[in-house]
Amino acid sequence: MSILFAFSSPYAFINFFDDLSTAIFRGPYWLISSNGGSWWSRLFYHNPVVLNCKVPHSERYENINTTQWWHNGDAMPESWSEREIVRRTVPDYVLDYAPLIHLYSDEEFWPSDIAEHLVHTTPYYNFTPITDCGAEYNLSNLHELNRYGRFVYLQSNDNVEDRPKWLGSEKNIPVREDDALSDIDEDPLNPDTEDEPEEVDSASAQTQMDDSGIPNVSPEEIATLKKEAQEILSRQQLKSDVLRKRHSYDPSYRPRGGRSDAPVVLITVPKADGIVDAFWFFFYSYNLGNRVLNIRFGNHVGDWEHTLVRFKHGKPIEIFFSEHDFGEAFTYSAVEKIGRRPVGYSGTGTHAMYGTPGLHRYVLPLGLLHDTTDRGPLWDPLLNMHAYTYDWPSDALRASTLNPWSPTEWFYFVGHWGDKMYPLSDKRQYRFAGQYHYVNGPLGPRFKRLRRSKVCQSIKECNVKHWRPRPGLPVVRENIDDLEGEEMSRDDVEWFADGGDVKGRWNESAQIILP
Repeated sequence: MSILFAFSSPYAFINFFDDLSTAIFRGPYWLISSNGGSWWSRLFYHNPVVLNCKVPHSERYENINTTQWWHNGDAMPESWSEREIVRRTVPDYVLDYAPLIHLYSDEEFWPSDIAEHLVHTTPYYNFTPITDCGAEYNLSNLHELNRYGRFVYLQSNDNVEDRPKWLGSEKNIPVREDDALSDIDEDPLNPDTEDEPEEVDSASAQTQMDDSGIPNVSPEEIATLKKEAQEILSRQQLKSDVLRKRHSYDPSYRPRGGRSDAPVVLITVPKADGIVDAFWFFFYSYNLGNRVLNIRFGNHVGDWEHTLVRFKHGKPIEIFFSEHDFGEAFTYSAVEKIGRRPVGYSGTGTHAMYGTPGLHRYVLPLGLLHDTTDRGPLWDPLLNMHAYTYDWPSDALRASTLNPWSPTEWFYFVGHWGDKMYPLSDKRQYRFAGQYHYVNGPLGPRFKRLRRSKVCQSIKECNVKHWRPRPGLPVVRENIDDLEGEEMSRDDVEWFADGGDVKGRWNESAQIILP
């Protein structure tokens, strides 16, 4: 009877089931968990104090132009050498095959701007605030928090269960810009438009890349690029209007998507053998976890998702969609497309990325969780993006020639983009079957294995599908591993702390910046 009562009113016996599931599935691990502290601190730790600024946030930040933060980089395009211009150039084919993303129609937590996210959060070291609620950190100096090590969390200034408006970001729902698109015939719900990529002459394509994967540009093109860079007089140039003109009036392109005020981050990574990986990163201020047995798991502040389009000699060959701590890879020919552009789907609440609409199950102990996707608002990242190039061996991120003044320092932040997992003493927190209601906020794009050799993010087996499931057919995923939220992998700790790092190096034991 008690079990039946627990399922009908799960919170009544949540601690009993939590203790039982911990013993069965996780053993004594929770006693030494770095996320929740020691068992003693879990038992007696007081609820985190929600910051109570003397000046309300609405007044403190009303004069801050966070949009300008995206244009405060210290680049000087007029001083770039010819090779530097080449390093910062995003190939046109990356934009030609940019993904289009269907958000869920009944989504509650829409795309967010990381600049605005910083306004509503305060850096904490574990559960101790590093600063008060003043806007001390922005996109140009966020990496300075690395002096405190990698256990820094950008904690919400509001109680997230009060659902402040900035978490939902409803103002960032993608909107069609009819003035640019009204003359184009369209059928936005037609999933069967799947133009194959144009054939690329292999010999010609090979001449466009050197052995390191960096595009070769003719002297005439370099001169043109340098002239363009020197003529950039405003930080508003070469933005979405140029991209829209480049693509929207191409009849073969047939754009369908809308513009969100939340910027998308594009990072192109040239690699050996003519490979170029184009990572499209999407940020949300809140991840709403899924339910099982009427219990919700996996909520967290901050959410980074990505879609990767892999090219070889200028031709798209594979697509990867990030899903929780795993993901799914397809050949380019297998994915749904609008014109030549691949189409992805964002799961409701969790924003996990999928290649099809419908139900997507992933297995957990004692039950099933699932994501749901549909053909909701269509988001075109080309219409508001900041493009970068990344040299992975030297860990050097550069603002591209499309937006030369975009800052790069935020990329090197080694902490978490949301709250630390609340302790069990916090009334908002509970655990069941080894799963937590609230988990750690995520790490940033730098820690999504940009240097990967296979298209998949996981270092485990990478299965690239040559087909996609029929829409609506439930697909079961394997068990996920991020029971307490994302943490830096041992591989990343060794790579970024011991080498291959330029701006964000830290000492793992002392947890301070190294000179």
